[in-house]
Amino acid sequence: MRGAPLIIQGGMGAGVSGWPLARAVSRLGQLGVVSGTALDAILARRLQCGDPAGHLRRALAHCPASAAAARVLETYFVPGGKPPQQPFRSVPIFTASPTIARQELAMVAGFVEVWLAKEGHAGLVGINFLEKIQLPLLPILYGALLAGVDYVLVGAGIPREIPGALDSLARHEPVSIRLHVEGAGRDDEYRLHFDPRLVLPAAHPPLRRPAFLAIIASSTLALTLAKKATGRVDGFVIEGPTAGGHNAPPRGDPQLNTRGEPVYGDKDVVDLEKIRALGLPFWLAGSYGHPDRLRAARAKGAAGVQVGTAFAFSEESGLAPELKAAVLERARRGQVDVFTDPLASASGFPFKVVTVEGTLSEADVYAHRPRLCDLGYLRSVYKRSDGSLGYRCPAEPVELYVKKGGKPEDAIGRKCLCNGLLATIGLAQRQRTGYVERPLVTAGDEVTRLGHFLHDGKTSYTAREVVQYLLGDGAAVLERS
Repeated sequence: MRGAPLIIQGGMGAGVSGWPLARAVSRLGQLGVVSGTALDAILARRLQCGDPAGHLRRALAHCPASAAAARVLETYFVPGGKPPQQPFRSVPIFTASPTIARQELAMVAGFVEVWLAKEGHAGLVGINFLEKIQLPLLPILYGALLAGVDYVLVGAGIPREIPGALDSLARHEPVSIRLHVEGAGRDDEYRLHFDPRLVLPAAHPPLRRPAFLAIIASSTLALTLAKKATGRVDGFVIEGPTAGGHNAPPRGDPQLNTRGEPVYGDKDVVDLEKIRALGLPFWLAGSYGHPDRLRAARAKGAAGVQVGTAFAFSEESGLAPELKAAVLERARRGQVDVFTDPLASASGFPFKVVTVEGTLSEADVYAHRPRLCDLGYLRSVYKRSDGSLGYRCPAEPVELYVKKGGKPEDAIGRKCLCNGLLATIGLAQRQRTGYVERPLVTAGDEVTRLGHFLHDGKTSYTAREVVQYLLGDGAAVLERS
């Protein structure tokens, strides 16, 4: 791996770790990471906002798949931006058999985000995916490779086939991965297919294959991936339950504390000795946003640390400014609260939610939202009685979910993360009923410590300050030219 970094900036939320943040961190000599979640919807909505600074159109002009980029621009770009009260044009929900146009949008979105993060410097840039969001993964991944992405990080699942997919995509070859289908029989074989030639018809030289890091929470999974992955695994990010976003469920019988949060114990502590024995570099994540924790991680044999929360509230992150300011003010006063919600995510994984007024963290705001699934990234694929595939989400209307074979108890407390996270970066949809989607802010437990960046009356801080703090003693950080 080229220049393994000390610090990996977490790939957070949908658009929170967007290209401006990843670019800033990368220019500081560390690994800047863009989130691959919902990149297609984000690109479509930002084009409809008029792309006022012209960044998206500049990236589109450099896309090797020029015809696909032109079609995306023609479909979604609104000169001057759509009227504020007008809903965003919907992006078709991804299925296991997507149209070429839908694959083009996903591929172009992956290219744009990584290309902008890498523009004008020689630093390292990665892209982060949730393995559970399978349907758009391959075309977004291919777009990222076309833009020269250096690292691919995948968590929230068992990404056994992603390393092999990287090998094939780097050669512009057709690729497939196993599709998770609820209710599938032992003899059933469902796969997702992607053919790069459909979106980039002309012949092109092979691409550089990026390094692959699996985000894991157990030494067993690390061993499985190291031995049974379809291609080369280059390292691991070992993420503890204090990290933001989705957390791995606790092992053993589920227990909740008095607040209703999952209880983690000794079984959830990763055996680093077994990780070290694999001989692959690893980074530690989850409350490692402190210079002492970085030194401790290095002493344990880690190549470095992954830090998310401190970067998520920096000036360069994609969080809407008013939400960022509200959380930082609470952090400065020592009054910020994070709840590990066992029910919020349709994925079934615990999900960390920051309490912020006017967001889905509040029971009455959540109750007021009409249940709807119109983005579908966290939908589950299931096998119908006739053998065809169906799609359901426990955050959709309960009667519809049950009609599709879902259990009504599985719908209790589910929040629409897809719409909530897009609202969190200022891209809230106005539904046909007039309802405007409300944000949902996620962060790790380290959010309670962000006040130390706000000394001397400061109300904000930069990614540079985070890197300098982590490296300790105000260490000088040279930007790459």
